[in-house]
Amino acid sequence: MKRIDTPFEGLFVLEPKVFGDDRGFFLESYNEQMLAALGLREHFVQDNHSYSSKNVIRGLHYQISRPQAKLVRVVLGEIRDVVVDLRRSSKTFGKWEAIHLSGENKQMLWIPSGFGHGFRVVSDGAHVVYKATDFYAPELERTVAWNDPELAIDWQIDGEPIISAKDQRGVPFQQAETFQ
Repeated sequence: MKRIDTPFEGLFVLEPKVFGDDRGFFLESYNEQMLAALGLREHFVQDNHSYSSKNVIRGLHYQISRPQAKLVRVVLGEIRDVVVDLRRSSKTFGKWEAIHLSGENKQMLWIPSGFGHGFRVVSDGAHVVYKATDFYAPELERTVAWNDPELAIDWQIDGEPIISAKDQRGVPFQQAETFQ
């Protein structure tokens, strides 16, 4: 597995070794020893799987008090995965990054605690799976507005975005609870 660092401290892309032939392919999506050698020594407690159709935007979500670090990948389809650094002590605080993840490129994104996370479905539909380091706690979940003008995230929207009622109530970045 190959680690590809980003300009954000602790945020990186993982590119697994893919073994393919005329029957299909095989890859290890999780190997604790291999990930530890690449600097990822987290304990995962929950796996999540979502399906969304084209132009669905989910996010930007995070948990306060009990933050979740996430290892995200796409099994089928393609997304534009977006993270916002909510760590006040970080040199990239308030900045965002977008990574294309797809069933075709088979890359995974490691999102450490302290980031808001969301994605837009680029393909007709996408199955997104991710491992989390803490359990979902709805009372601790927060949402930053996906369309906050200060953040000016380029979602590369192709058509009308589909946003849940919950995500439409996201707060502006300036009002968001952040991390030390």
